[in-house]
Order: sequence, then structure tokens, then C-alpha cells
Amino acid sequence: MRVLVTGGAGFIGSHVVEQLVAVGHEVIVIDSADPSALPEGSCRPGSVTYHWRDLQDPDACLEAVGGVDAVCHLAARVATDSGFAEVRSIIGQNDVATGTLLWALHRNRFNGRLVLGSSMEIYGEGAYLCPVHDEVRPGPRRPGDLEAGRFEPLCPRCGSTLTPVSIAEDARPEPRTIYASTKLHQEHLCRCYAQEHPGTVVTALRYTNVYGPRMHAEVTYEGVASIFRRQIEQGSRPQVYEDGGQRRDFVHVDDVARATVLALTDDRGYDGALNIATGRASTLLELATALCVARNSRLWPEIVGRSRAYDVRHVLGDPRRAADTLGFRTEISLTEGISEFVRANV
Repeated sequence: MRVLVTGGAGFIGSHVVEQLVAVGHEVIVIDSADPSALPEGSCRPGSVTYHWRDLQDPDACLEAVGGVDAVCHLAARVATDSGFAEVRSIIGQNDVATGTLLWALHRNRFNGRLVLGSSMEIYGEGAYLCPVHDEVRPGPRRPGDLEAGRFEPLCPRCGSTLTPVSIAEDARPEPRTIYASTKLHQEHLCRCYAQEHPGTVVTALRYTNVYGPRMHAEVTYEGVASIFRRQIEQGSRPQVYEDGGQRRDFVHVDDVARATVLALTDDRGYDGALNIATGRASTLLELATALCVARNSRLWPEIVGRSRAYDVRHVLGDPRRAADTLGFRTEISLTEGISEFVRANV
């Protein structure tokens, strides 16, 4: 099969390319990166055709999509703390680039498998159980509560203490950041394409917090594992926001790549959204501590209490639909993955 991977020189994309090549597929990559500036360890197999061009360039898209059987769309501007200072760039690299890619696919009458790398961030705050009102979705936390160290969201109807639970794909999206909003819009754009092009199967993979080799150190949300590792390597204590009790689902990039390849190649396919998650929650303090242990650091994490208005408290993906439809289950434990991660590119 001839597969186009956008962003194929990046963190997740390079691992997807490796796995596709390993099972005999022909791979074409379009990526705007300067190949000479790619991080150490980046995958560039000689059997892969690379287009070092911007996905927003219509001519580049038309050239890259020619004759492909499937498309894996991973190219995106990753989340940062910049907010609206870089809103035009984020929308351009995520939404405009996606629209340009879909326009090129339309020009080529593409109606094959289209897999989009989406994000758990589109859910916003996760799902919770209230002892009175069952499952609820609290709104954004109030700045005054955060400043006072009251980090746990309460039931929006009765104010009761809530228990976080996993969130399923049919939950209402509530993106809290520009990045999350663009990821949701990418899903909508791809869905519109499928409606106009019968036969196209669109699978939106909502990745949880991905970590592993080739991870971007500057990513401020999903890249927290890389930030903690860098702080440890610099001889500093990992700086953990709030009280460290925020719960996330950390999934290794090799598992994420395997899920992505399955979505591209499995005979059954899946038309819709899938959470790609382990189903096991860890707190940020547990993650930081595990990195210190794996790195044999004498410095332990520091709880700094700082909070950010757009952060959510807990978000945990329900992985059952991916297991039922693709037969996908994660294989790499957090302990095993962190042990490998601290050795990568060191």
C-alpha cells in the first residue's frame, strides 16, 4: 500500500513511518521541517520519499498526494503557552493546512483510508461521577479557587466532591485551548470530506498524553514528561504544578504508532473517533517521581502550586472502543516506557 504521512519526520510521525516501512508499505512523507535541524534519532529511512515542504502549499500537497492509497495526517502545530500571540500560526498550520490537504485529495479523487492524529484535549475537562447526579462535566475552574489551592472541580449542580472517570468518544467536546479547538476543527473538516467522497473512511485517533523518544521538549501540555526529564538533566527538581494530583493517561509513542498503523491497514477499519489510551491513570507527581527514580536523581519533584487558567484537572480516555473495533491494546507499561525514555538520546 502507498501511504502518505504528513508530519512524518516529527515525534509521532517518524515512529509511524518506521512501523509502516517495517511491514512493507511504500511511504511518502510531507513535512515542513528543515531536515538538517531534525533532532538526533529522527527516523529517515532510505526507502521513504520525503517532500520537505509546507502542507499549506497547494502545489506541494498536489505533488505529495498523487497515487496514494491511504493518508495519515499528523502534521500540526503542537501546543505551547503562547496563547493568542500565535493564534494565526496555529490555525494556519493546523486548520488551513488540513483544508489544503483535503483540497488536494479532492483534486485527486481520493476515496481511501484517512487517519487523523487528533487529541484528548478536545474533551476539555474529563468526566466525573457525582454521588447525587451521576456523571457530570464541570465547567472551567474559577481563578479564585485555583489561587486558593482549591484545584478539584465540584459538581456544577450541587457542589459535591467528584470522582474522575474515563471519558468515551461520544462525550461532548469542550476544547479549552486554541490547539484543542483546531484539532476538533480538523476532525470536522475530515468528516465533511468523507461526506462528499463516498468510500472514504475517516478515523480520528484521539491520542492521550504521548511520551517517548524524539519527543519535543518545548511542548507545554502533552509534553510534560519531556519537560520533567529536561529539568532533571539540568540538575533541577521537576517543577510540578498545582498539587501534583492531576490525573492523565500516559501512552508510549510505540503503542500510539502501532494503533495508527492498525487504523490505516486493518481490514475492518473504523469510521469515527477512537481514544488511544492505556486506560490507566497516573498523577503528574507520580510521573515526575518515576522519572527521578529511572534517572537515579537525588533530587525529588517540587510542588510549586502554580496553575494555568486553561489547564484541566483530570482527563482519562476510555480505550474500549479501540479494543473492540481495531483489537488495539497498549503493551508498554509506564514503568517500562519511562525507563526507556530517560535513556533516549542521552
